Amino acid sequence: MTSSSLLQRFMPLLFVLLWSTGFIGAKFGLPYAEPLSFLAARYVLVVGLMTLLALAMRAPWPASPQAAFHIGVTGLLVHALYLGGVFMSIHRGLPAGVSALVVGMQPLLTALGAGLLLGERVSIRQWAGLALGFFGVSLVVSSKVAIDGVAPAELGHMLTPALAALAGITVGTLYQKRFCPRFDLRTGSVVQFLPSLAVTALVAGQTETMHIEWSGEFVFALLWLVLVLSLGAITLLNLLIRSGSAVNVASLFYLTPPTTTLIAWAMFGETLTGLALAGMGVAVAGVWLARKG
Repeated sequence: MTSSSLLQRFMPLLFVLLWSTGFIGAKFGLPYAEPLSFLAARYVLVVGLMTLLALAMRAPWPASPQAAFHIGVTGLLVHALYLGGVFMSIHRGLPAGVSALVVGMQPLLTALGAGLLLGERVSIRQWAGLALGFFGVSLVVSSKVAIDGVAPAELGHMLTPALAALAGITVGTLYQKRFCPRFDLRTGSVVQFLPSLAVTALVAGQTETMHIEWSGEFVFALLWLVLVLSLGAITLLNLLIRSGSAVNVASLFYLTPPTTTLIAWAMFGETLTGLALAGMGVAVAGVWLARKG
């Protein structure tokens, strides 16, 4: 087996592992910065690093303003709206597990959209796998989540950004698959993150103090999110969207909450119940069914 085919085989697993470590950034960084200010600092570093890399390697830029526009829209949806919504919901007090469950509906919505908008045929086996995966994620999250004494209005305030994040990652995946499935990943990252930076900084300037406490933990979280998530995981996500169906890519997001739970257990000693372990097994089986379909 060649190194390229080996990488292609393990790319989905590597993506899930890297994407799941995003909670490290929230856990270590959010106590020292408001959510959108945190993300704006992250985007500044990503744009700077990827611009230098693209120029040094003489990477090709989008061939037309229309191509650049479509790539920029995917950035706004997948980065600004999705990440902004997740960070804001957690900052407002929504437990990370509830946020994960809300966003966990993405594969089901993506499958529906793939059939209607992309003409992808979603088989009965894939639908069964997606439903099974969502049930597994629900078991994992239910073993960790409880919202007690929260008024409906306050719960709605917490949930709104998470629902916006769900819309962002779902529409973003479908939009990229439809309008710009292939682009240079070096210059494309710059084009994706520039509008995300502009919008995030604008909203942060209107709604936050934009004060950042530059502690060691915050710097670690920022560098982790820039190097591991924005450069590593996002690159893998773009490659997966390029090479696979929207449903296959979306199904991988079911593995994020179980993997995050395992990492939290290993690193921080968080409780790992039998129900969570059972849910992990069900989620893995669901993703296997969906991708085999």
